[in-house]
Amino acid sequence: MCGSGFSSSPICRDAAPRAPCATRFSVIDFLLVVFNYAALAYIVATHFELLVNTLMKDINTLISNNRQWSRLLKEEDPGFFERLSLAQKPRFLWIGCSDSRVPAERLTGLEPGELFVHRNVANLVVHTDLNCLSVVQYAVEVLEVEHIIICGHYGCGGVQAALENPELGLIDNWLLHIRDLWYKHSALLGELPPEKRVDKLCEINVIEQVYNLGHSTIMQSAWKRGQQVNLHGWVYGIQDGYLRDLEVSATNRETLEQRYRHGIANLLNDPDLNP
Repeated sequence: MCGSGFSSSPICRDAAPRAPCATRFSVIDFLLVVFNYAALAYIVATHFELLVNTLMKDINTLISNNRQWSRLLKEEDPGFFERLSLAQKPRFLWIGCSDSRVPAERLTGLEPGELFVHRNVANLVVHTDLNCLSVVQYAVEVLEVEHIIICGHYGCGGVQAALENPELGLIDNWLLHIRDLWYKHSALLGELPPEKRVDKLCEINVIEQVYNLGHSTIMQSAWKRGQQVNLHGWVYGIQDGYLRDLEVSATNRETLEQRYRHGIANLLNDPDLNP
């Protein structure tokens, strides 16, 4: 019942005081939300700091490794860096794959200044690639290298992607050059199991890139003026660390054609392709 008229402000005792309770609960909810966000922010900040510290530790490790490498080299040869700073005179240009498991200087046992290096995905020599051609021109005409080595490697991810043809984005355009080789030799390569198919195409790719380089205006001009520049095609085995010569070395236009035909014929006459 409602109260009698003894009070100027009658109160309904049967009605629950909902408005004050609702206000009290909303404040508590708000405080809980604030607390949760604060806790989450603390966790994120703590882990972010840990992540940053880990990344910086990795980067600092590289700097530390460099200091140690430089110190040891100076101990072995005090005048090494002074001589190196004066000029470079490498005898070799290496055109290889970007794969981090194929370190050109280490697997050939050469020191800084002895190997001029260009790397791209799947060690391609494309006549529209000004990056690669600029390196070749500088190596041939300025450094006057004696040997150019195009080196692929077994299990190349670029070659495998060209075979499987996934949608990877921009790099798909680059890999079309290898995919064209697959179409060219698919009748025979298709008979191989997938793992051997990739490795065989890796070898074919190297031979084709040697041929492409030999037909570049840079190499044609160098040979025409009598410059001694030898082209070589190698494949590196990541599983055993060995370099394999595909025997397509060329020293002029004539040997380029002969070695190309011989090299491709040898690969396609493989017993695995002709059981």
